[in-house]
Amino acid sequence: MDNNKHQNTGLDRRGFLKRLGIGASVTGLALAGCDSASRKAGESLKASSEIPTDKMTYRTNPKTGEKVSILGYGCMRWPNTKNEEGEEVIDQEMVNRLVDTALEHGVNYFDTSPAYCRGKSEQATGIALSRHPRNSYYIATKLSNFSPSTWSREESLKMYHNSFKELQTDYIDYLLLHGVGMGDDGIKTYEDRYINNGVLDYLLAEREAGRIRNLGFSYHGDIAVFDRLLSEHDKYKWDFVQIQMNYVDWHHAKEVNSRNTDAEYLYTELEKRGIPAVIMEPLLGGRLSNVPDHIAARLKQREPEQSVASWAFRYAGTPEGVLTVLSGMTYMEHLEDNLRTYSPLQPLSEEETQFLYETADLMMGYPTIPCNDCKYCMPCPYGLDIPAILLHYNKCINEGNMPTSRRSPEYEKERRAFLIGYDRSVPRLRQASHCIGCNQCAPHCPQNINIPHELHRIDSYVEKLKQGTLS
Repeated sequence: MDNNKHQNTGLDRRGFLKRLGIGASVTGLALAGCDSASRKAGESLKASSEIPTDKMTYRTNPKTGEKVSILGYGCMRWPNTKNEEGEEVIDQEMVNRLVDTALEHGVNYFDTSPAYCRGKSEQATGIALSRHPRNSYYIATKLSNFSPSTWSREESLKMYHNSFKELQTDYIDYLLLHGVGMGDDGIKTYEDRYINNGVLDYLLAEREAGRIRNLGFSYHGDIAVFDRLLSEHDKYKWDFVQIQMNYVDWHHAKEVNSRNTDAEYLYTELEKRGIPAVIMEPLLGGRLSNVPDHIAARLKQREPEQSVASWAFRYAGTPEGVLTVLSGMTYMEHLEDNLRTYSPLQPLSEEETQFLYETADLMMGYPTIPCNDCKYCMPCPYGLDIPAILLHYNKCINEGNMPTSRRSPEYEKERRAFLIGYDRSVPRLRQASHCIGCNQCAPHCPQNINIPHELHRIDSYVEKLKQGTLS
């Protein structure tokens, strides 16, 4: 990767489209991310071709010269099973199989966090990876000190050192300050988490000592924090930055959520400084693999043999400034489909990218809630299954089962599908009707969803369906 390329001060749509076609034969990027909640809906959209074993596309880390697979494994949604006591636990045997398959097909970047999988992701990831030579993979993890109770230097460093233990390693390839910009006062929160307690200075010293090979941050929410950290690039020398980017967020991020920043701005600012981008949410929380039927038909008409999700992954992997694209692959079919897309990556043409922007414009007519099932909002103190509620609502929108008027000829069919599906997806004692608006969930949401508002809106809608009062 040439750090001196593209040092212009702006990047318009046409400029970005042109760049999408550059360097395809030399470099590549991996992007995948099928949400576990959308497995059933996405299965019929999968490709079925054979998976190459030696065709993975790689990008070069400009600092270390390491070849990083364009497909990065996001370890936030490891598969679950039941133990002998009937408790839900990570299915370690399946995790091992997924990791083995990924490594066999060239994936070498694994992204985890102390916050993922109810605090068990690092341990499961470490068990699976430690069965392989340490030089065959790169570990990315995070300092996920979200709660004020973990902001002290002592608690933050305790979390940091525990990651080494859980991951069974004596160095971390990519360490991130996790979720900078989250909270109502992003700058103050950032300073309390990393600056005032001396934690960032400590991590810089750890990088100097080699226990951290690359230091960066993941951005959520408050653009003032993103701009501040980039303005301090000369001081901290960020090795990489993780941002949300997909073909909807390139221009429509603020329409999806008023706190989000368009990916066009985020990527351009990183590119100007030669900072590699790691991409999260290439599927927009699974929604770009579980699209409305007419959108799926539009994509399949263009590429009948390719999955709907592959379009989003190709989009995220095409820009040369992308180091890797993360995908939370819960099931083997998710991994296999993403391996097909990136083995090798076929960069989008200018015409194909414009086609996706037009597709994004069409999708904005569907008011889905930007939940990506990260479960940071859980547990709810009143027992609600918040992600399941929001995801059922989105699923009905995407599948066209949203009753909008009693005058519609499909009203009774849609009404029945929504209500029966709601009861099947979410136990009644965990439904939106039990939300009291305590707001303990919203501050933890990386997508800045006003969760109580959405729950009350869904509950009101459900009650109108039940009582037959929908206009």
